[in-house]
Amino acid sequence: MRLKFCLLENFSFLIEYTITLKKTCITNNSFLLIKSTVLFSLPPQVLVILIFSLIFALTFHEFGHAYVAHLCGDDTAKNAGRMSLNPFVHLDLFGSLMVLAAGFGYAKPVPVNPNNYRVRNADFYVASAGPLMNLVLGVGAAFLFSFLAKNNLSTLAGVPMLELLYLFIFINFNLCLFNLIPLGPLDGNSVLPHFLPVNLKLRFQHWNYRYGSQALIGLVVLSMFLPGFSAFSWIASISKRMINGLL
Repeated sequence: MRLKFCLLENFSFLIEYTITLKKTCITNNSFLLIKSTVLFSLPPQVLVILIFSLIFALTFHEFGHAYVAHLCGDDTAKNAGRMSLNPFVHLDLFGSLMVLAAGFGYAKPVPVNPNNYRVRNADFYVASAGPLMNLVLGVGAAFLFSFLAKNNLSTLAGVPMLELLYLFIFINFNLCLFNLIPLGPLDGNSVLPHFLPVNLKLRFQHWNYRYGSQALIGLVVLSMFLPGFSAFSWIASISKRMINGLL
């Protein structure tokens, strides 16, 4: 079962984003944990773009897991109706409400049965599929952003396309990087071990099974409530460098 978390941090830059975008300015605030008070202070237009981007990114992320599991011989997710681009089959009501109430949330876990895999290292491919999907979406959106910007098509049918695309790129890159953290139920816990020596791999898997989730929750809580501390600020920094390199 793969549980996807979506965390947002210090998202106040969105409030002034529509002003800074045309100046190609990016604030130093970061994406991963968002305080609910900041969420509700966002302009309605930005909040709608944020929600749309999150739903789209999470849906493709989960679809990626289900589809690659199918390619590897496991149809558990497909039979459960999860190999779909319908966001309603992936979104968890309580997990979605937690984004608004607590600043973090999650989507429904994608069910997999490793006993059905017919491909060697299938767990690695299935775990990597979600973050890779977000990376591909972000890169594709970056090319579209550049095309629209060069042709002065910032707004289409009343939709602020550049604002939407920039936020979409940022969210996808952050979701990709965050889920590659090798802690608890995140995808990284099935990705990292394939790059470790056998003895270290077994030690890591044993440690993560016992303490990984607690360590992840601890970092989230500290980042939310400890002033000046952010365990995940590096993610936004890398994402912004990736965006700067593409746009």
